[in-house]
Amino acid sequence: MKKIFMFVFAFGLIVSTTFSSQAIAADTVPGGPSTNGNTSMDSLITYENMIDTLKKIEHTSKGKVEVFTLDEYGKSEQERSIYAAKVGTGPIKVWVQAQIHGDEKLTTDAVLELLKTFGSSGSKEIKTILENTTIYAIPMNNPDGSIMNTRTTMLYDENGEPRLDNRERPITIDLNRDWAEGGFKAKESITTYKYWADVKPDYAIDLHHQGFKTVYGTNKSTSMSLGVSLAPNGPTLPGIKDGLYNDLTRQMSVYVYDALKDYGHMHIDRYQTGSGDKKYEIDIKGGVVSAMMLGLNYDNINPTHHSNPAIFFETKGNTRDGNLGQKSNGHLIKQNYLGLKYLISGIAAGEVQNVDPDRWEEIPAYPLAGYQSDSGIIPVSN
Repeated sequence: MKKIFMFVFAFGLIVSTTFSSQAIAADTVPGGPSTNGNTSMDSLITYENMIDTLKKIEHTSKGKVEVFTLDEYGKSEQERSIYAAKVGTGPIKVWVQAQIHGDEKLTTDAVLELLKTFGSSGSKEIKTILENTTIYAIPMNNPDGSIMNTRTTMLYDENGEPRLDNRERPITIDLNRDWAEGGFKAKESITTYKYWADVKPDYAIDLHHQGFKTVYGTNKSTSMSLGVSLAPNGPTLPGIKDGLYNDLTRQMSVYVYDALKDYGHMHIDRYQTGSGDKKYEIDIKGGVVSAMMLGLNYDNINPTHHSNPAIFFETKGNTRDGNLGQKSNGHLIKQNYLGLKYLISGIAAGEVQNVDPDRWEEIPAYPLAGYQSDSGIIPVSN
């Protein structure tokens, strides 16, 4: 039953993706090669590809990269293993996660490329990074959603049957809204939460995709947006750790912006939601990296209320909207890879803390109308 249901569900989504609309603004300057055209699913990494690639990276690294599953903490709703990797021997712990939304696939490639570089390069720069940091990476946080090509995952009962709501529809969960007190409806969420609580990272970087938009004041299509899930200078973040994370998350973002802004075809701005003249920064507490910053202690799994600053990257295009053109994939993977590499290098060297956090305002953004919170819009005036 499960396999049949999964196939029908996934096939319908792939068909809808294949015939979805083209880029929304044909007259924009693309951030990287144009993504016009149908998404080719054949060109995108699969769960099995990821496992094979991780094993190759582990082998060629000669032990520098350690690959393992999180089976001791749990599996996915459809009983798949969630894979993780560890590289480095330094005291600063950096958490990197990708594809918590199953249709945001190029993020996984970027993490694998990072692990490959860290495992095989003998450069002085990489050696310094690995002596000062230890990277804990989850390249595919949502394996079920990736296989079904959906943003969400589906819940299953103890008999392996899809859970249905009162209208006989399958119950789906956005894993990036599931880390909350009273939350944790999906097995994937509790699995990665337990692992995070054991690792106790010092920093976190979360990789996503977004739809098309243009950089404010230009006709340039945004290739990457930098975001903080609890808005800097917003309703929540300044009150955490006496404002420490309010500074660190802005410093992390500015460091990436400075490193990437002069690369060709990279048009970077701040992450905002909304349409028209109304643009909002998010201040959502149920997101994974928000829960990390808030020091969530669910079911007494994190009794010390460990917390860490975190930012996210949003790359344009996704398979849900059918706008990942094959020619652009390499460029979009590279920008995530470079952003990760430079930020981790800056953390390892202690350079991130030297950045002026107020330069966050230099990263292009639309005029701010308010904050999108879990309970609705909070105007800036509040």
